[in-house]
Amino acid sequence: MSTTTPTDESVAEPPLERSDGRTARATRTRQSIVDALLGLLEEGELQPTATQIASRAGISLRLIYHHFGDLESLFRATADRQTERAASLVQPIDPALGVNERIAAFCEQRGRMLEWLTPVRRAAILHEPFSPELRRARDRFMDRSKAEVVRLFDAELAHADEDERQERLAAVAATSSWGFWDTLRSTGHDVDEAVGVLRRAVTALLGVDAETH
Repeated sequence: MSTTTPTDESVAEPPLERSDGRTARATRTRQSIVDALLGLLEEGELQPTATQIASRAGISLRLIYHHFGDLESLFRATADRQTERAASLVQPIDPALGVNERIAAFCEQRGRMLEWLTPVRRAAILHEPFSPELRRARDRFMDRSKAEVVRLFDAELAHADEDERQERLAAVAATSSWGFWDTLRSTGHDVDEAVGVLRRAVTALLGVDAETH
């Protein structure tokens, strides 16, 4: 009986390579679903349907339910992706700068960030009362905001006693949050004007002389 040597084309793909390929495809599909959802939100669709998401991602409707069995898992992945995107927009501010330079840089960067977040944030607010994942994402953002305030303005906050320090920290974090920004933008202030108001508020809350350098 004659035998033949299999060619490269006839050799079965090793199980590990097949598994790695499936994992990579699954990751890409999940990412495309999340990015499709974010794209729709940024275009003003506050509550996109699964059909809209599937169409934008170029996949079947079935795959959305395959990769995200419930809304909370989709919200978790979307919040994580949004955090990554937001981080890519942030440039570290040198805490050795003069206080007014730090305030100006912080408010300018924070204002632009909050403006960028607005479409997705408006959609998130609709679901937050019913979504532990979205509430956790909101709280993590506030924790990072407070940490950045401490990193940049610890010297100014240190002039107060501990109770006042915590109050000032909370006040600056709240003032530089999306709620304050949305109030400014929704009441007729353009982006530059809103940044100016934010800068004035942070300066006052830190107890800084606006002419100090």
